[in-house]
Amino acid sequence: MKHVSVIQHTQSEWLGAIEDHLEGRGIRFSYFRPFTTGGGLPNVMTVGDGLILLGGGPWGAASPDYLLPTLDAEVRLTRACLMMGKPVIGIGLGSQILAIAADGTAEPAPFQLRISPATLIVPDALGGFLPGHFQSIVYMRDRARPPSYAKILAIDVVDEPALFQIGSNAFGFAGHPGVRPAMIEDLVMEFDEAPPGVGDLLAHVRAQARAVEDALVPLMTGLVKSCGWMET
Repeated sequence: MKHVSVIQHTQSEWLGAIEDHLEGRGIRFSYFRPFTTGGGLPNVMTVGDGLILLGGGPWGAASPDYLLPTLDAEVRLTRACLMMGKPVIGIGLGSQILAIAADGTAEPAPFQLRISPATLIVPDALGGFLPGHFQSIVYMRDRARPPSYAKILAIDVVDEPALFQIGSNAFGFAGHPGVRPAMIEDLVMEFDEAPPGVGDLLAHVRAQARAVEDALVPLMTGLVKSCGWMET
């Protein structure tokens, strides 16, 4: 049975609807919460069959006043996973960590909630399972700048990468592909700072909930296959 390590950066952001797809395929997962008392990160030998890096609410990887406290350690862990060929999925802030670990960068950008249609630009992305269009719901400060050798699989309406690929089995999502509206509501309550206009934008997030769930079905099929998590 496959086992994946998941790093949380906030109490409120978790795998969301992705959990159902992993459980349905018999893929076990463990959460690591370095922001809690006694919490920490896995090491590369105990990551298991892959690493998932979640978003960080108001934390970023480029804005000096908001740097994730465990950023350097997570970049080192992610780089080690890439060197060992372990699958890595970065979501939101996690995509910034993945980009830096792969010799790209992250650049400062305002804290925002953004709902944008993403468009596939590589027809065979995720083994041909990535939908031609899907909603990219971004709750994030700063943005990933993948290295030049990365493959951009999908872009949003302002031509920013919505999904990029490093090597054969590492993927960075600007938005959370399994987001649930309650997750964003909880993030707003967890921190003193929230993105501008978040109250009005939450209604749009709720309106897109079904579309997010529908797109996640083929997306997870392709992601699980690309990461080598399919049972033989």
